[in-house]
Amino acid sequence: MLGHGAGGGVDSPDLVGATKAARSAGLSVALMEQPYRVAGRRSPAPANQLDAAWSVVLSQLRAGPLSGIDFLLTGGRSAGARVACRTAADTDSRAVLCLAFPLHPPGRPEKSRLDELDAVSVPTLVVQGENDPFGTPPDSPNRIVTRVPGTHSLRDGDRVGAVVAEWLATLVEAYDAGLARPEAQ
Repeated sequence: MLGHGAGGGVDSPDLVGATKAARSAGLSVALMEQPYRVAGRRSPAPANQLDAAWSVVLSQLRAGPLSGIDFLLTGGRSAGARVACRTAADTDSRAVLCLAFPLHPPGRPEKSRLDELDAVSVPTLVVQGENDPFGTPPDSPNRIVTRVPGTHSLRDGDRVGAVVAEWLATLVEAYDAGLARPEAQ
Protein backbone atom coordinates (compact mmCIF):
# COMPACT_ATOMS: atom_id res chain seq x y z
CA MET A 1 0.00 0.00 0.00
CA LEU A 2 1.36 3.41 -0.99
CA GLY A 3 0.26 6.87 0.11
CA HIS A 4 0.70 10.31 -1.39
CA GLY A 5 2.41 13.43 -0.15
CA ALA A 6 0.80 16.41 1.55
CA GLY A 7 0.52 18.50 -1.60
CA GLY A 8 -0.39 15.94 -4.22
CA GLY A 9 -2.24 12.77 -5.01
CA VAL A 10 -1.37 9.20 -5.92
CA ASP A 11 -0.54 10.20 -9.49
CA SER A 12 2.85 11.77 -8.66
CA PRO A 13 5.63 10.53 -10.97
CA ASP A 14 7.57 8.75 -8.20
CA LEU A 15 4.50 6.89 -6.94
CA VAL A 16 3.63 5.93 -10.52
CA GLY A 17 7.19 4.62 -11.02
CA ALA A 18 7.13 2.68 -7.74
CA THR A 19 3.71 1.23 -8.58
CA LYS A 20 4.92 0.05 -11.99
CA ALA A 21 7.99 -1.52 -10.39
CA ALA A 22 5.89 -3.36 -7.83
CA ARG A 23 3.42 -4.63 -10.41
CA SER A 24 6.31 -5.76 -12.63
CA ALA A 25 7.60 -7.74 -9.65
CA GLY A 26 4.22 -9.49 -9.46
CA LEU A 27 2.99 -7.55 -6.44
CA SER A 28 -0.48 -6.11 -5.92
CA VAL A 29 -0.56 -2.39 -5.20
CA ALA A 30 -3.17 -0.39 -3.34
CA LEU A 31 -2.88 3.38 -3.63
CA MET A 32 -4.41 5.17 -0.67
CA GLU A 33 -5.80 8.68 -1.06
CA GLN A 34 -6.15 10.35 2.34
CA PRO A 35 -9.68 11.53 3.32
CA TYR A 36 -8.73 15.22 3.25
CA ARG A 37 -7.82 14.87 -0.44
CA VAL A 38 -10.97 12.89 -1.21
CA ALA A 39 -12.97 15.73 0.41
CA GLY A 40 -11.23 18.24 -1.86
CA ARG A 41 -9.16 19.92 0.84
CA ARG A 42 -5.56 20.87 0.13
CA SER A 43 -4.21 21.00 3.68
CA PRO A 44 -3.42 17.67 5.31
CA ALA A 45 -5.09 16.56 8.49
CA PRO A 46 -3.03 16.24 11.70
CA ALA A 47 -0.63 13.27 11.85
CA ASN A 48 -2.82 11.24 14.21
CA GLN A 49 -5.76 11.51 11.77
CA LEU A 50 -3.60 10.57 8.79
CA ASP A 51 -2.25 7.55 10.67
CA ALA A 52 -5.74 6.48 11.81
CA ALA A 53 -7.17 6.71 8.28
CA TRP A 54 -4.20 4.73 6.92
CA SER A 55 -4.65 2.00 9.53
CA VAL A 56 -8.41 1.74 8.94
CA VAL A 57 -8.01 1.46 5.17
CA LEU A 58 -5.26 -1.11 5.55
CA SER A 59 -7.34 -3.12 8.01
CA GLN A 60 -10.28 -3.12 5.58
CA LEU A 61 -8.03 -4.19 2.72
CA ARG A 62 -6.62 -7.02 4.81
CA ALA A 63 -10.15 -8.15 5.65
CA GLY A 64 -11.14 -8.04 1.97
CA PRO A 65 -9.07 -7.85 -1.20
CA LEU A 66 -5.72 -8.37 0.57
CA SER A 67 -6.89 -11.16 2.87
CA GLY A 68 -4.40 -13.98 3.01
CA ILE A 69 -1.48 -11.77 2.02
CA ASP A 70 1.19 -12.28 4.64
CA PHE A 71 3.91 -10.10 3.13
CA LEU A 72 2.74 -6.50 3.23
CA LEU A 73 4.94 -3.61 2.15
CA THR A 74 3.84 -0.09 2.96
CA GLY A 75 5.17 3.24 1.89
CA GLY A 76 4.59 6.51 0.20
CA ARG A 77 6.04 9.82 -0.82
CA SER A 78 6.90 12.59 1.63
CA ALA A 79 4.03 12.84 4.16
CA GLY A 80 2.82 9.41 3.00
CA ALA A 81 6.25 7.97 3.80
CA ARG A 82 6.03 9.45 7.29
CA VAL A 83 2.61 7.82 7.79
CA ALA A 84 3.98 4.45 6.62
CA CYS A 85 6.91 4.74 9.04
CA ARG A 86 4.76 5.73 12.01
CA THR A 87 2.33 2.87 11.41
CA ALA A 88 4.72 0.14 10.21
CA ALA A 89 4.78 -1.83 13.48
CA ASP A 90 1.03 -1.55 14.11
CA THR A 91 0.15 -2.65 10.58
CA ASP A 92 2.69 -5.51 10.56
CA SER A 93 4.41 -4.10 7.52
CA ARG A 94 7.27 -6.34 6.38
CA ALA A 95 9.12 -3.54 4.58
CA VAL A 96 8.74 0.21 4.09
CA LEU A 97 9.34 2.32 0.98
CA CYS A 98 9.98 6.03 1.54
CA LEU A 99 10.01 8.31 -1.49
CA ALA A 100 11.32 11.82 -0.70
CA PHE A 101 11.18 11.36 3.07
CA PRO A 102 11.02 14.89 4.55
CA LEU A 103 13.81 14.62 7.11
CA HIS A 104 13.19 18.19 8.28
CA PRO A 105 11.35 21.28 7.06
CA PRO A 106 13.45 23.22 4.51
CA GLY A 107 16.10 25.28 6.29
CA ARG A 108 15.16 23.80 9.70
CA PRO A 109 17.50 20.82 10.30
CA GLU A 110 16.95 21.20 14.07
CA LYS A 111 13.37 19.95 13.51
CA SER A 112 14.50 16.45 12.51
CA ARG A 113 12.02 13.66 11.85
CA LEU A 114 14.72 11.00 11.88
CA ASP A 115 13.09 9.33 14.88
CA GLU A 116 10.17 8.29 12.64
CA LEU A 117 12.56 6.49 10.29
CA ASP A 118 14.68 5.06 13.10
CA ALA A 119 11.56 3.53 14.69
CA VAL A 120 11.07 1.29 11.63
CA SER A 121 12.60 -2.13 12.33
CA VAL A 122 11.94 -3.77 8.96
CA PRO A 123 13.89 -3.32 5.71
CA THR A 124 13.43 0.21 4.45
CA LEU A 125 14.34 1.91 1.19
CA VAL A 126 14.54 5.70 1.06
CA VAL A 127 14.75 7.24 -2.42
CA GLN A 128 15.77 10.87 -2.08
CA GLY A 129 16.48 13.66 -4.55
CA GLU A 130 20.12 14.78 -4.55
CA ASN A 131 19.02 18.39 -4.00
CA ASP A 132 16.10 17.80 -1.64
CA PRO A 133 15.68 20.88 0.60
CA PHE A 134 14.01 18.60 3.17
CA GLY A 135 17.35 16.87 3.79
CA THR A 136 18.60 13.32 3.33
CA PRO A 137 18.51 10.73 6.10
CA PRO A 138 21.53 8.51 6.76
CA ASP A 139 21.76 4.82 5.99
CA SER A 140 21.26 2.47 8.93
CA PRO A 141 21.48 -1.29 9.42
CA ASN A 142 17.93 -1.84 8.11
CA ARG A 143 17.70 1.25 5.88
CA ILE A 144 19.12 1.87 2.42
CA VAL A 145 19.18 5.46 1.21
CA THR A 146 19.54 5.98 -2.53
CA ARG A 147 19.94 9.45 -3.98
CA VAL A 148 18.70 10.19 -7.46
CA PRO A 149 18.95 13.37 -9.55
CA GLY A 150 16.32 15.92 -8.62
CA THR A 151 14.71 17.64 -5.69
CA HIS A 152 11.88 16.71 -3.34
CA SER A 153 9.48 16.24 -6.27
CA LEU A 154 11.30 13.18 -7.73
CA ARG A 155 9.85 13.83 -11.17
CA ASP A 156 11.81 11.04 -12.90
CA GLY A 157 9.40 8.21 -12.21
CA ASP A 158 11.34 5.79 -14.41
CA ARG A 159 14.54 6.29 -12.41
CA VAL A 160 12.65 5.93 -9.11
CA GLY A 161 10.96 2.83 -10.48
CA ALA A 162 14.32 1.27 -11.40
CA VAL A 163 15.69 1.81 -7.88
CA VAL A 164 12.50 0.41 -6.34
CA ALA A 165 12.52 -2.59 -8.72
CA GLU A 166 16.05 -3.52 -7.67
CA TRP A 167 15.16 -3.32 -3.96
CA LEU A 168 11.91 -5.25 -4.43
CA ALA A 169 13.77 -8.01 -6.27
CA THR A 170 15.93 -8.62 -3.18
CA LEU A 171 12.87 -8.63 -0.91
CA VAL A 172 10.89 -10.99 -3.14
CA GLU A 173 13.91 -13.28 -3.47
CA ALA A 174 14.29 -13.43 0.32
CA TYR A 175 10.57 -14.07 0.77
CA ASP A 176 10.56 -16.78 -1.90
CA ALA A 177 13.51 -18.41 -0.12
CA GLY A 178 11.28 -18.84 2.92
CA LEU A 179 12.22 -15.84 4.99
CA ALA A 180 8.94 -14.56 6.40
CA ARG A 181 10.65 -11.39 7.63
CA PRO A 182 13.65 -10.76 5.38
CA GLU A 183 16.26 -8.63 7.08
CA ALA A 184 18.20 -5.93 5.33
CA GLN A 185 21.52 -7.09 3.93
